[in-house]
Amino acid sequence: MVVVTVLLAGCSSAPTPTTGVVLPPVSGPFDYQLGGAYDLPGMAVVARDATADPPAGAYGICYVNGFQTQPGQGADWLEHRSAAVLRDVAGNAVSDPDWPDEYVLDPSTPDGREQILDAVGPVITDCARKGFDAVEIDNLDTFTRFTDRRTGLVDRAGALDLATAYVELAHDHGLAIGQKNAAESTELLRGLGFDFAVAEECAAFDECDSYKAGYGSHVLQIEYSDNMPRPFPTVCAAPDRAPLAILRDRELLPAGAEGHVYEQCPSTG
Repeated sequence: MVVVTVLLAGCSSAPTPTTGVVLPPVSGPFDYQLGGAYDLPGMAVVARDATADPPAGAYGICYVNGFQTQPGQGADWLEHRSAAVLRDVAGNAVSDPDWPDEYVLDPSTPDGREQILDAVGPVITDCARKGFDAVEIDNLDTFTRFTDRRTGLVDRAGALDLATAYVELAHDHGLAIGQKNAAESTELLRGLGFDFAVAEECAAFDECDSYKAGYGSHVLQIEYSDNMPRPFPTVCAAPDRAPLAILRDRELLPAGAEGHVYEQCPSTG
């Protein structure tokens, strides 16, 4: 682990987070366990859902869905945080087409952002309380995916204000904060203060260089076994692959479950 104590503005290939924030290791075994936590001895970095406990003896990354609701929580948001849910032109709540049980959040107004932070902020602080080292914020790219007022428009400025609030909250609690996907916005998000990247399928979509340009070696790469355009050893041999790159099953099933897939590229560190 590396503690960096300098904060510089702008984008750089050398991450420079807030004083005391610890960046993820760039060598050693890595696992991505959002589908269920399990013990795997000798891990250097492990990402788990915010509902799980941090891994013992490894750098722990806490998954937080910062721009959409979690499955099963939509009704509660509609009842108690209505201003924070994105609407289409007819006033209907907007769901993610790929995850229809997740409503898209609307950060366009101060009231909406306040309601979002009232709900998501405690999740981030609880990650710190539990002992995680970092958080990764999912669905940062909603402002690039929901761009039509008729079907749901996420305001870009509001989304960036919310992202900045997440960065400040994480850093205030001693957590590094990871950019989850959103390759096309890497330079922008890096400039907001994100410390590292968690990149799903960057080899499959030819995006790894974008993350590398923003974060250098501090990129965690996950490829999925159901979308491999070339063999995994070829991915591992690519010059733009992250130092820690793994192959997982799409559902991120725990070890021992039928369909579980786990393979890691040889460490470059």
